[in-house]
Amino acid sequence: MSRYSTVIFDLDGTLIDTKRGILSCLEHTFNTLGLPQYPEPDRFLGPPLPDSFRRFCGMSESETDEAVRIFRERYSGEELFNAEAFRGIPELLGGLKDNGYTLAVATCKVEKYAVSILAHFGIDKYFDAVGGSVPERTQKREVIAHVLETLGISDTSRVLMVGDRDNDVLGAGQCGIGCLYALWGYGSEEEARGSGALGTVRDTEECFKAITE
Repeated sequence: MSRYSTVIFDLDGTLIDTKRGILSCLEHTFNTLGLPQYPEPDRFLGPPLPDSFRRFCGMSESETDEAVRIFRERYSGEELFNAEAFRGIPELLGGLKDNGYTLAVATCKVEKYAVSILAHFGIDKYFDAVGGSVPERTQKREVIAHVLETLGISDTSRVLMVGDRDNDVLGAGQCGIGCLYALWGYGSEEEARGSGALGTVRDTEECFKAITE
């Protein structure tokens, strides 16, 4: 029997491939601000958006607020569903639910966007809780803690996180949870090795086995 009873999934790069929409909005944001395009835009895939503008672009708080406003204005309109579910995700989620697991989502994406995306791709039905970014919680650890509270979980010994970036691993660890690193997402084997993840999974079939065995 698996040691886990609850699995918390990241969204971007783990459940849904949202890269096209995100990078399109990023390009639009820099163009609107009259700034050169950031040379490594994939670095924006995963971490909280305001943190990325500050860290990668050296923006001040006011500049960050404006960049985030421009990005989200575009994203919430024509780019929100410019995405697709990764191969095997419905089967993975359905298989876990059939085996009695409680499933949840913890993402740094704005919570209302996350809820809409999950519903659009027809996988919202698998989750007992969805936590995302709101003004009072923006960091991964804060979102995960909120999800645990929503589920009424205080003992995290049977909870597992599945994510595709090191901030997923770090946030889970700060909440006392181990994390599987999904290599089908936006990270890399090199990042996975240095992240402290419990292990890596290359596809959804391998992920199912790692959770259930």
